[in-house]
Amino acid sequence: MADNVSTHLAEEDARNEAILIWVNGKIVPKAQAMVSVYDSGFMLGDGVWEGLRLYNGNWSFVDEHLDRLFEAAKAIDLDIGMSKADLTQALLDTQAANQMVSNAHARLMVTRGVKTRPFQHPKLSQRGPTVVIIMEHSRPKLPRPIRLATVPHLRGLPMTQDPKLNSHSKLNCILACIAAEKAGADEALMLDVHGFVNTTNACNFFIVKKGQVWTSTGDYCMNGITRQKVIDLCKANGIAVFERNFSLVETYSADEAFLTGTFGAQTPVGEIDGRVIGSGQLGPVTERIRGLYKELVGA
Repeated sequence: MADNVSTHLAEEDARNEAILIWVNGKIVPKAQAMVSVYDSGFMLGDGVWEGLRLYNGNWSFVDEHLDRLFEAAKAIDLDIGMSKADLTQALLDTQAANQMVSNAHARLMVTRGVKTRPFQHPKLSQRGPTVVIIMEHSRPKLPRPIRLATVPHLRGLPMTQDPKLNSHSKLNCILACIAAEKAGADEALMLDVHGFVNTTNACNFFIVKKGQVWTSTGDYCMNGITRQKVIDLCKANGIAVFERNFSLVETYSADEAFLTGTFGAQTPVGEIDGRVIGSGQLGPVTERIRGLYKELVGA
C-alpha cells in the first residue's frame, strides 16, 4: 500500500549525505565507507550488531548495549578484537567527527571479517573482524499508529537460530515483513512456536488490557533493552505489568498496543489483522509510559 510506514521511519535530514563512518579504526566519508565482497557479513550474515540512540549528548544505556554485543559475539565464537572501552571511544569519536549532540542513531556492526575463499567455514575468515559504526542524524517520524498483520513466520527455537541473538542473519524477519506488507500492513506480528503472540519483525510487542501491561514471556523474543526499561518503569510507577503467554484472541480485544525499540522507543499500534485496537490511536497508558521513558533518557 502506498501509505505504508515503518517503526524506523525518520525525518529527512540532508546532513546525512555528508556523514562520516567509522570503519576498522578509520573515520571516512560515506562514499568511502566500504567493506570487501569477501566479508563474512556480506557473504553469510556472519556477525552481530547493536543499535544505539543519542539523546542530549548521551548514548542511552550504552553499557547494556555493549554488554549485549559482547554476549552475542561470545555466543557465535567471534573475537571482536576491541574492549568495551575501545568501542565506547570509537562511538564518541564518530559522534564528535559528525558534530552530533542529540537525535542521532548509531548502528554498530561486527562481522567475522574477510574470508580467504567464498565458503562457509569460519576458519576461512583469517583477517580478523570487521567493525563498522554508521551514525545518522535521525528523528523518528510516524504520521499515524502502526498497522500489523499476523504472518506464518515464527520466532524460532534456540536450537535453530536463537531469537535472542542480534545477528546479521535477519532473513526470517525480512520475509515476515514482506508478508505483512503484501497483506496491506506496515509490519509483521510474529507468533512463537506455541502460537502465542511474540514480537513484530523489528520490535518487541506490548498490549494494555484494563490498565495492565502485557508482553511475551521473553522466551522467544530479542532480549530488548527498551523492552526491559518499559517493564522496569511500569514496576517503579505502579503500572501492573506481566510477562506471560497470550493469544491473538486476547490481543484483538486489547485497549492499547505498542511496540518498543531503541529507535522508536514506544510506537503505538492502531490496527492488527484489520481489527482496530482500542481507539486506534495512542492510548493513555502508552502515553504515560512514553513520558516516563523520555524522562529516563533525558529526551
